[in-house]
Order: sequence, then structure tokens, then C-alpha cells
Amino acid sequence: MAFEYIKALHIIFVITWFAGLFYIVRLFIYQTEALEKPEAERIILAPQLNIMSNRLWMIITWPSAILTLIFGFWVLYYRWGYMQLGFMHAKLGFVFILYIYHFICHKIYKDLQNGITKWTSTQLRIWNEVATILLFAIVFLIVLKSLVSVAWGIAGLVVLSVVMMIGIKWYKRVREKS
Repeated sequence: MAFEYIKALHIIFVITWFAGLFYIVRLFIYQTEALEKPEAERIILAPQLNIMSNRLWMIITWPSAILTLIFGFWVLYYRWGYMQLGFMHAKLGFVFILYIYHFICHKIYKDLQNGITKWTSTQLRIWNEVATILLFAIVFLIVLKSLVSVAWGIAGLVVLSVVMMIGIKWYKRVREKS
């Protein structure tokens, strides 16, 4: 019975972590664009977006990432036999990449809190889709529990990535026209 509660908590914190990751990069985009605005707008927008980013990052996203890790290891402890299966190695590899993504987002967060922009809003829009691709990979691996499906999954991720890139470029054109 305890396992089900631990697994449920792991899933809940994965969801809140991804919610934070999805929204923080959206805030990064707004912060970057706010820093490019005339001073009158920048003075109003930048502090408010900094507060929003700080609260999201420090109160929701970071704690969720840590609790995801704790409960994830706890779930793995109960299902240690999965470590003998290739799909779990692949899943953990994608989770490792997701934590790298998280740390890169932390660097971007710190820069933007100090008014430093190193990424364009277009680059951040593309960066925002990396979490989506990782989410797809991790969920399909854990649900299907099959490395054979990984080949199809990778092909699907490539197609998804291409479609997302086309969508980003299309959206950029639409924004530039208006």
C-alpha cells in the first residue's frame, strides 16, 4: 500500500515540475522581450516579471524537481528489478538530460534576474520545446516499457521536433506581420 502513495506523490511532483518548467521558459521569453522595450515599459514590466519568475522557480519548480528525485528513487527502490531492463536505463538517461535542462534554465533564470539577456526570444521559444520532447520520451518509455518502442519513439520525436520547429517559424512570421 505504501508503494502506491509513493508512486502517486512521484507522479504529482513530476507534473508540478513540468508545469514549472513549461511556464518558467514562457516567463523568460516575456522577460527578454520586456528588456527590449522602451524604458517606460521596461521599468514596469521587468520587476513584475522578475517577481513572477522568482516565485515560480523557487517555490514551485525547484522543490518539485527535488521531490521528484526523492520519490523517484523511492519508487525505483520498490521496483529495483526494473534496473535490469533496458527501457529503465533509457528512461533514466532522459531524466538525467531533463535535470541538465533544469540547471540550464536556472542559469537563464539567474541571468534574467540580473537583467542579462543571452538568449533571444526565438531561441527561448525553441528551448521551451525541449522539455516537451523530453516529456514525450520519458512517458512513452515508462508506459510502454520497451526498447523496441524506443526506435519508433525516437522517430516520432524527430517528427514532433520538425513539426514544432515549423510551428515556431510560422508563429514568428505571424507575430512579425502584426
